[in-house]
Amino acid sequence: MFTGIITDIGTVRSREERGDVRLVIGTAYDPASIAIGASIACSGACLTVVDRGTDADGHWFAVDASAETQACTARGMWDIGRRLNLERALKVGDELGGHIVTGHVDGVGEIVSVVPSGDSWVVTIAAPASIAPYLAPKGSVTVDGVSLTVNSVADQNDGTAHFTLNIIPHTRAMTTLDEAAAGRPVNLEIDILARYLRRMQARG
Repeated sequence: MFTGIITDIGTVRSREERGDVRLVIGTAYDPASIAIGASIACSGACLTVVDRGTDADGHWFAVDASAETQACTARGMWDIGRRLNLERALKVGDELGGHIVTGHVDGVGEIVSVVPSGDSWVVTIAAPASIAPYLAPKGSVTVDGVSLTVNSVADQNDGTAHFTLNIIPHTRAMTTLDEAAAGRPVNLEIDILARYLRRMQARG
């Protein structure tokens, strides 16, 4: 379980095709504090640490991304040099600063526009039809692992939805959302509470 509060920005240092893809991710996390088998959310996708260490280029940890993970996440997400939002799993007693995040990507959206507004950015994202019913103004959504509040939702004729977010300077500085640009794909996870509410409504 995670909160959507990013604690480091990692970089994909290498990838090795071996059935699944073995990824080595550079990080500021102390490897001595990372247990083998620990979960780390990488831009919203929960992955299991299989190795970790330190070399001449700094600290790193390794994870395996399955074909399913690669298929369900944004294109280019696991390319060498890609920056990733990192968050370690929530521990009992930790502050729940964002919202409850599972690390399971529900779909891939695409940034429609990025418009400056004061010191912030207003970002509009197109969400697929499978996610659209779970989005609501003032509700929570996770974008590339970042917990954010939905400003507005506009349903589209094809069943998809466009929703807007306000990205403040601190969020831009501490996450990869400083790279937000029209056409960029992003990992989306809906609010778990919205998921269960939708299920309850469907069952009457």
